[in-house]
Amino acid sequence: MNRLQKVLESANLKLAAVATDILGVSGRQMLEAIARGEDDPAALAELAKRRLRAKLPQLRLALEGRVQAHHRVLLRAILAHVDFLEETLEALDGDVERALLPFATELALLETIPGVGRTAAATLVAELGADLRAFPSAKHLASWAGVCPGNRQSGGRRHSGKTTHGNVWLRGLLGEIAWAAIRKRGTSFGARFRRLARRQGKPKAVVAVMHNVLTVIYAVLRERTPYAELGPDYFGREDPQRAAHRHVAQLERLGYRVALLPSTAA
Repeated sequence: MNRLQKVLESANLKLAAVATDILGVSGRQMLEAIARGEDDPAALAELAKRRLRAKLPQLRLALEGRVQAHHRVLLRAILAHVDFLEETLEALDGDVERALLPFATELALLETIPGVGRTAAATLVAELGADLRAFPSAKHLASWAGVCPGNRQSGGRRHSGKTTHGNVWLRGLLGEIAWAAIRKRGTSFGARFRRLARRQGKPKAVVAVMHNVLTVIYAVLRERTPYAELGPDYFGREDPQRAAHRHVAQLERLGYRVALLPSTAA
């Protein structure tokens, strides 16, 4: 893309200033026409499609260049290389899809987890495999992946809470899944993140969600059952006393005095 832009700039063509994607349908047709020898800005601008046609005046100005023979040679070479790359990627996508056919059940199960799309599910299968019997428990898997805090102690004192390095590829993927799950409305992952972020900060909270996601992945693949969403208020229901204490502390920081009475006493 950088080389293509440099060629266009050297020919005084400002297509990128008007078209968001110069290799989109409209941009590609214009570039192919220029490579064939067309140099009329009005004729080139008429190749615009859909919303880009609203910018015809700007396109005509952007396409008033000084295209020389060597520019056309370079454009043809670059477009041919782009075609080659697109065909190669399409072939590789086909190879990947064929390789994933034996794991259709696992992929479908993983995609029931919030934040896990087709690509993420395929990558999880590639990194973890479909058989997790090598890991006796979710804790073993979390330790191997490097998403559980260290627990190095000496003399009753804890020295480090840092996570281990683990599988860097899996950690990166779990981070992406965790953020996608956090942003998805109505999930326990988002509720867990917000609850922990208030006390521990966002970096530690997202690692906790990564650990949570990996635990869910382990359960889904080991038990061969789809994920069942717990809901955004799951953690509040799970520990009402802790939730009440947090809210009281927040009110007291705002200058209020709070007394809690059981609802039965009202």
